[in-house]
Amino acid sequence: MFRPALALLFLSAASINATAQDSGFKTEAPHAVIMDATTGEILFEKNARKPMAPASMTKIMTAHMVFDALKSGTVTPNTEFRVSEEAWRRGGVKSGSSTMFLKLKSSVRVEDLLKGIIIQSGNDACIAIAEGMAGSETAFADQMTAKASEMGLTSATFRNATGWPHPEHRISAVDLAELSKQTIEQHPEYYPLYAERSFTWNGISQDNRNPLLGRFTGADGIKTGSTESSGYGLVGSAVRGGERRIIVVNGLSSKSERSDVSLRLMGAAFDQFKVYDLYAKGDVIGEVDVYMGKAERVEVKVDEDVVAGLYRGDRSNIRSKMTFKTVAAPIKAGDHIADMVVSIPGREDRSIPLHAVTDVKTKSALGRAWTVLIKKIRG
Repeated sequence: MFRPALALLFLSAASINATAQDSGFKTEAPHAVIMDATTGEILFEKNARKPMAPASMTKIMTAHMVFDALKSGTVTPNTEFRVSEEAWRRGGVKSGSSTMFLKLKSSVRVEDLLKGIIIQSGNDACIAIAEGMAGSETAFADQMTAKASEMGLTSATFRNATGWPHPEHRISAVDLAELSKQTIEQHPEYYPLYAERSFTWNGISQDNRNPLLGRFTGADGIKTGSTESSGYGLVGSAVRGGERRIIVVNGLSSKSERSDVSLRLMGAAFDQFKVYDLYAKGDVIGEVDVYMGKAERVEVKVDEDVVAGLYRGDRSNIRSKMTFKTVAAPIKAGDHIADMVVSIPGREDRSIPLHAVTDVKTKSALGRAWTVLIKKIRG
């Protein structure tokens, strides 16, 4: 069944290079993403696919590595790692950066180091974890990059476990959202650490820096970041009405601007954006011309549910275009013989494969000869 929400155009062409118009929704953030966590659908994006400096949002990946190790049994919550001079000097109080205030040469449990990373954003905790798990921070960063590739985060390159500025240390806003989605899905037993409001270590209590916690109903994560080169950023997540949204912002000018923009963007994520069902698996989209076939045309269908998340005000501007070339028989049911291009304001066009509904056999030798003759007569 064709969904009436879309206008469908049939174009006899190999491909379409149409570009969707800008979305009606705007944000001040230089980089921004809104993701529906259930479907993985991107509802809004702005400069979201360009690799950027993630600052301490890197620590989502650092923690994910530890969660994986806990799940596999490589480490336990009570495994202890020693605080090296490297961790103490580069990540401790003398560094002037975010710190857990670890004591030099002390041994600290993985469970406590995780809280130091997630709640306090401690660089010393990150380095201690990296050295304890991989021997060095460099080796651990290489493992982070390899794991990111395995997870499908194609923009990610990590050069440290902290997010400390490095010209090659990059990840896109879209991939940060996807990383967070996978963390929430794969490690539900550990994800609640991101909602903890404070943590005390070495007699020093520090609050979680996430401005959404306690201010946005349903917010339960995930991580802030800021350096001079990256600006102020946040990956946030919240649940309302059984739906989870993930937002990413980066490049903002101050902590207060990050707070204001994040609150507005998360509010919009639920109030102004929706995931629409465009087509259901098996829906017939149209017909494609068949050359030398016993049937002149064959119907094509989608073999997957097609959804699109978008700003409610842009719904009337979404377009669907079927592109194809005349296909020669024989055709088997299920053959990929056309594509549907869905254009959404402010987003890259999406191409969805279309498959033949039925078999089409080739004409007999006499039928093929007659077709060629008719074609010559018509010029």
